[in-house]
Amino acid sequence: MKILWITSVYPSSMKPGEGVFHETQVQELQKLGLDIIVICPRPFHSAPVRMLKKTYRKKDARPEYEIRKGIPVYRPFYRAVPGQLKWAQPHRRIASAVLKTMKQRGLYPDLIHAHFAMPSGGAAAVVSESAQIPYVLTLHGSDVNVYPHYSKGAFKAFKRAVGSASVVLAVSHKLQEEAKKLSGFDSSVLPIGIQLSRFQENEETKEEIRKRLGLPLDQRLAVYVGRLVREKGIFELSEAIESLQDSPKAVFVGDGPAKSTLTQKGHIVTGQVPNHQVRDYLLAADLFVLPSYSEGMPTVVIEALALRVPVICTDVGGVSSLFGKHQHLLIKPKSAQALAEAITRYEHEQIWKPEVADDLYETVQAQFDAGKNAKALHHQYQTVTKTSV
Repeated sequence: MKILWITSVYPSSMKPGEGVFHETQVQELQKLGLDIIVICPRPFHSAPVRMLKKTYRKKDARPEYEIRKGIPVYRPFYRAVPGQLKWAQPHRRIASAVLKTMKQRGLYPDLIHAHFAMPSGGAAAVVSESAQIPYVLTLHGSDVNVYPHYSKGAFKAFKRAVGSASVVLAVSHKLQEEAKKLSGFDSSVLPIGIQLSRFQENEETKEEIRKRLGLPLDQRLAVYVGRLVREKGIFELSEAIESLQDSPKAVFVGDGPAKSTLTQKGHIVTGQVPNHQVRDYLLAADLFVLPSYSEGMPTVVIEALALRVPVICTDVGGVSSLFGKHQHLLIKPKSAQALAEAITRYEHEQIWKPEVADDLYETVQAQFDAGKNAKALHHQYQTVTKTSV
């Protein structure tokens, strides 16, 4: 079975950490014998637009085509406009780039799988109609919690993307409920999960890992992993750390616009690291903190729980269903005070008890095995292709 994935984020040789959760699922599907092709369209601004803002002048230098871990990945350009997701929906321009690539490269998939309702889902709906190929849509978080609320046009595009799919999947129950409320359409819950074999017992001590990473040996470390952007709550975390007299040292693992600001504040900022090193930074942590404003089902939280690392996380997206009876440990977003109080409680009241770590570890083992979930996805693919004949 040949499957065409359409997504706006996928790892590349230049940005190996971008959309790693997609690559995880693709690798597991590949093990099942599926032939996966990825098209990850890249935005390109016209000359007049590039004159308006410096960031629009930088051309995306990711390769137009590469074989990555045995998977063909195509990155055609499409014409973008400023603020397009809010008012000038790009899905038809993206669909045009996808269809052109399919024609030029002789790609004839049995099924399309789009990730994020917009813009990829909207583009998949157009491609599906044009090429007469069914498509599956996975909802991940911001495409439900943020995007449809931008404008009437955004809401209309979201609803069409969801309504046109043969099957809609959501990575959490919370996301499933919200998508139903917004669109009126049903979906099934299917997380991507993680490759559990990578998160087994570690032979190195925490001290040895810190030495290898060049991290302080004599300080407590609160580690964040992700994009360095405001929406991830990084400034609230910085403020919380700075407000505490006896605070842990903050380690920000990732890259983004806030990198220089966080560095100037005296925090440790690593920049983007290879995906296999994320595990090392989690093992080096005394606390893992993810203070996002919005999430679907954050992979890095699942990874931290698989390693039994104490987690401070905001109550957003599907995190509450992940934490289950321990969701009282979650905090409200956009609050430096809540973060500071949580850090204090974790360090001085020992609220992250062994039974909490054990319960959440068991949840991850049962529900977030990427291999098992890929088999469930394969079954969905088979059902769609059989019913669409």
